[in-house]
Amino acid sequence: MNEQKKIGVESDEWAFLKAYTNARIALGKTGVSIPLKESLQFKMAHAHAKDAVYSRLDSADLRTDLTRTGLPVHCVHSQAKNRDIYLQRPDLGRLLADSSAEQLQQLSSPQADISIIVADGLSATAINKNAGLVVRLLVEKARQAGYSLAPILLVEQGRVAITDSIGGILRPRLAIILIGERPGLSSFDSIGAYITYAPQPGLTDERRNCISNIREQGLPLALAVDKIMYLIDSAFRLQITGIALKDNNDLETDGLSGKIAGQGD
Repeated sequence: MNEQKKIGVESDEWAFLKAYTNARIALGKTGVSIPLKESLQFKMAHAHAKDAVYSRLDSADLRTDLTRTGLPVHCVHSQAKNRDIYLQRPDLGRLLADSSAEQLQQLSSPQADISIIVADGLSATAINKNAGLVVRLLVEKARQAGYSLAPILLVEQGRVAITDSIGGILRPRLAIILIGERPGLSSFDSIGAYITYAPQPGLTDERRNCISNIREQGLPLALAVDKIMYLIDSAFRLQITGIALKDNNDLETDGLSGKIAGQGD
């Protein structure tokens, strides 16, 4: 019997696992219930997740931040007029509002290699917190690689497939949408990045690649941009995205990696 057990102190055999996950494991118990502290933390996490779903895109600050890239920034809207409609009618979040479609049709920018789209999705909190740095890093690396860039678009009440509506108008060779992912009880601030080669109306999700869990406590932002650029380079080389394009790079992720299927839509 070890010394701890002799003096009546139990060691935490789960402590080494807790260092690698935010998941709720080994919470302990008080009688037949979990401890009050853990119960309150669960309720707080649930409140953060709910708040994230109903959070609003900080369009003014984001637009100011993104203009630092030197690219024009335009704000557009889906056909979901408000948050309640957005949550009840996912189909409307995948389509541009008529006024926004007309706005894009009037842009005089030439066809570009890459269109970068930023949408609130199911967590505007995630976008407000992380999108600015991700976009700035992505623009810098895309320019270094010699790609031309369309104006940046900020989309309110947008779903992943609004990429196709935008692609049908701007006709970029490839589009990437950064979107707030469905909040979890330990991750209410996570971004998903969906990459679509030759976006156009009528595509389905098997034509996209996704890197998810982009946040400082998940897939770090700089590393996520490196993974995105790997997929972009591969997409242009093979002229395809989706299930036929695999993420075979060997970037060090410290046990964290982006997934091919995410939660943005």
